[in-house]
Amino acid sequence: MKMLDDMVRGINSVAIIGHVNPDGDCTGSCLAAYNYLKKWYPEIRAKVYLGDFSDRFLFLQGADQISHDFADVGEYELCLSIDASDLGRLGEGVNFFERAKKTVCIDHHITNIGFADENYIDGRASAACELLFTMMDSEKIDLAIAECLYMGIVHDTGVFKHSNTTEQTMTIAGKLVAKGVNTSYIIDETFYRKTYVQNRLLGLALTRSCLSEDAECIYTWLNQEDMRTLGAKRKDTDGIIDQLRLTEGIECALLLIEQEQGGYKVSMRANSWLNVSEICRNHGGGGHAKAAGCEIMDTVENIVPMILAEIRAQRDAKH
Repeated sequence: MKMLDDMVRGINSVAIIGHVNPDGDCTGSCLAAYNYLKKWYPEIRAKVYLGDFSDRFLFLQGADQISHDFADVGEYELCLSIDASDLGRLGEGVNFFERAKKTVCIDHHITNIGFADENYIDGRASAACELLFTMMDSEKIDLAIAECLYMGIVHDTGVFKHSNTTEQTMTIAGKLVAKGVNTSYIIDETFYRKTYVQNRLLGLALTRSCLSEDAECIYTWLNQEDMRTLGAKRKDTDGIIDQLRLTEGIECALLLIEQEQGGYKVSMRANSWLNVSEICRNHGGGGHAKAAGCEIMDTVENIVPMILAEIRAQRDAKH
């Protein structure tokens, strides 16, 4: 695995980008790379470009320096794409990617086939932050960088509960804790704590939820009218799919969120035998075996039975 230090040697400018609707791992990994470069390579002009993310991530060093302006596309020698499984997931950030002299992809999604000049992809890593840790000089990781990396791992492992949590995950988390990370603050304030709007949105999603006929899948949906009525934003839907997944007796949770441009963002989570990345890949998306997503330009009435049929087909094939 090539080290981040080697990637930026002789480079004067770096644009750091992640996927649309940045979550904890995306935000944490992008900021970890940014803080690493700012501290050890101050001569490099580095900038992070991301969409809107949770205000709870603002405690991270450098979060207030992230640009949400994708219109002012500058020229960068290197573009680091972190935690994005394909070009489509970069959203407007693709503008920086396409104009850079050199591109590097750092990702942990198993559906990523590599779309940059250099690709560092490890589907065994629990999070982009875990992979990025292995690409950094551990002696150069200070508290600010460690906080970014730890937060990302916490979010993508569901606080070390998901099946992607490995011995290496826990070893790396332990090394980050040794840097002085306040684990309880990051876990409580960025993962578990919810706003009033988030709780109302969760309540609506749970009230509307339905079980499939075979009781193997729970599904629900939120539309644009719901979001406007509650004054909610896309980032306020974080955590809903994970709560659905905890429903007793189900194998799969399915959450559909209507997009402003039409169609639905489909999020899937599995508990045991189902590989949701295979289903999402069929619809132009991707992710992990137990957590994946895609976008489908159709109605809830058509999407749900289609996805449920694909789940049944995979079950029949396995059994």
